[in-house]
Amino acid sequence: MITYYDDRSVRVTSTAVRVDGRTYPLAELGMVWHRRGNRSWRVLAGRGAIGAALAGPLVAAVLGIGLAVWLHRSAVVTIAIVGASVLVGLGVGPLADVLFEHLDRSYARGSREWEMWARWRGQPVRLLRTGDALRFGQIYRAVQRAMEGAPAAQKAIGSSGSNPRPRSRP
Repeated sequence: MITYYDDRSVRVTSTAVRVDGRTYPLAELGMVWHRRGNRSWRVLAGRGAIGAALAGPLVAAVLGIGLAVWLHRSAVVTIAIVGASVLVGLGVGPLADVLFEHLDRSYARGSREWEMWARWRGQPVRLLRTGDALRFGQIYRAVQRAMEGAPAAQKAIGSSGSNPRPRSRP
């Protein structure tokens, strides 16, 4: 038996697909397809907040420099304001690394719900639903590989995973 994917709730082997304790033998699975849900505005708003957090200190630094020039104070005061503004701008460096990491993870997870469906014993069954696009892709590819190795001519899974019949929105 070959294991193609294994985590806490999903296990894909050369003989079966197990999701949340429910096992579907590959011999009983027919066509497999996926559906993509609507975008999550919460995720998109979170990405926007990260972008604002990245831009905030830089905007403050530029405004501080502009304020120093606009005030026409003595050279010491102008240098102090510009110096403080530059320090604020430089302070974003370590913070930016953390924020870019969160932004990168946000894109890896995706902003949609993904569903994997299969025809099991003649009936459509939702095998998996997740908002993690990276994990979904790994599981879907594992099911593709498992079904390609399964000896049954009635199995159908496209390279894009598309359902041959017209797709309805979830």
